[in-house]
Amino acid sequence: MIFLVLGLPLAGGGLELILSKNGLRNAVLFFVALAHLICVASFWLSPPQAVVNDFLGLDSFGLLILSIVSVLFFAVSFYAAGYVGNEKGRSNRVFTACLLFLLFSMTLVSVSQHLGFFWVAVASTTLMSAPLINFHHRPQTLEATWKFLVIGSVGIALALLGTFFLAISALQIKSLVLSDVLAQAALLSTPWLKVAVIFLVVGYGTKMGLVPMHGWKPDAYGEAPGPVGALLAGGVTNCAFLAFLRISQICDAANQTEFLRPILLALGIVSIAFASFFMLGQMDFNRLLAYSSIEHMGILILGIGLGGSGLYGSLFHAVNNAFSKGLIFLLSGNLYQKYHSKCITDIHGVVKAFPFTGGLLMVALLAVTGIPPFGTFFSEFMILTAALTSRHYGLAFFYLLFLSIVFIAMTSTVLKMARGLPEDGGVSRTQKESWITTISPLFLAGVALLLGLYVPSFLDQALRKSSALLGS
Repeated sequence: MIFLVLGLPLAGGGLELILSKNGLRNAVLFFVALAHLICVASFWLSPPQAVVNDFLGLDSFGLLILSIVSVLFFAVSFYAAGYVGNEKGRSNRVFTACLLFLLFSMTLVSVSQHLGFFWVAVASTTLMSAPLINFHHRPQTLEATWKFLVIGSVGIALALLGTFFLAISALQIKSLVLSDVLAQAALLSTPWLKVAVIFLVVGYGTKMGLVPMHGWKPDAYGEAPGPVGALLAGGVTNCAFLAFLRISQICDAANQTEFLRPILLALGIVSIAFASFFMLGQMDFNRLLAYSSIEHMGILILGIGLGGSGLYGSLFHAVNNAFSKGLIFLLSGNLYQKYHSKCITDIHGVVKAFPFTGGLLMVALLAVTGIPPFGTFFSEFMILTAALTSRHYGLAFFYLLFLSIVFIAMTSTVLKMARGLPEDGGVSRTQKESWITTISPLFLAGVALLLGLYVPSFLDQALRKSSALLGS
């Protein structure tokens, strides 16, 4: 079954390059996404066996990330047909093929149990994302794509060095298969392990967009089309988050948690602080969402650093953030196609001109900023509770302060866009809201709301099992 869930998007991407019509390519994209989702759902009932000498397999961390990716990609696959269809005369050949190749890469990250193979999978997500960012073929998008590739490549190179240092640390183990490393972690060379952790944190932190390795993120998110922004913010970053979970597993098994913890706490709170202040007065909506993503990545890392209930909260927040961020990026795609601008001052009267998009935009605001009853509120509250329980009172204070600044920045911006009347000439009066580009945001909004009202027992058990892997 692991080969099937990998082979579907890979074969589908190849087929997209052969087919001659946009409609056929849209159908392949949707049905591959649906088949992938069905396969991943079956893993919850019957976990697949590890294959290729345990190089490929699924533990609870991998299954959680893979499930997030699959559900989000399914929503994007349906939305993409309407989005590209609104771009008159544009072929979707490269776009749909790269989407499926990106799904393959993210799936490979989730099922990789060999740490060197894991690095290859993460690196491939960078290569598959680049053509998607350059979708509009403008000078700005080309610049953003190159920045994404250059900074991302530096991060991946540092992660490769970290993997080499980890291999040196594991010379007595003679294996980089995760289960072998964890079982014999006492044999790891502590000095080399610490050097490896520093390089891995910086390298995969670049991929995740943590401060100060975030330089690519505002440009890439600012220029990427809505569906691509949704996958970057909800899928690719979660693949990098999985890298941090693997690093934490190894440090926990090697009794080096106290070495890793202050690094994670510092990276987490600095990322939240930086993002909150740069969101104030931001004039580009997609760049605002990029800084919001940096903030949420900081929250994820902060939760791991705190441990205890913070780890459960961090894993739960990864789920909530993926769907709420996916929701708001799909809506940003709708707004761009209707107003032909991402400048906040050019977008007025969304609720009046496009009621469904405007209503969902207000829902997305509540979900992204962590307002009850959405799940983001509860996951952020769990992390706050963990900070108070562990007596990090100063950290808890600044955490609340920066989240308040984020709320003010996001609310003031979205309300300006939603209220009032659209300016004459600012939006095409002939445009109507497409049901294709409305259903996917509505689906993600429903998932985000459901997770706040009720956590399914299978998800709760998976979060608890995953937390137990790190002793929480």
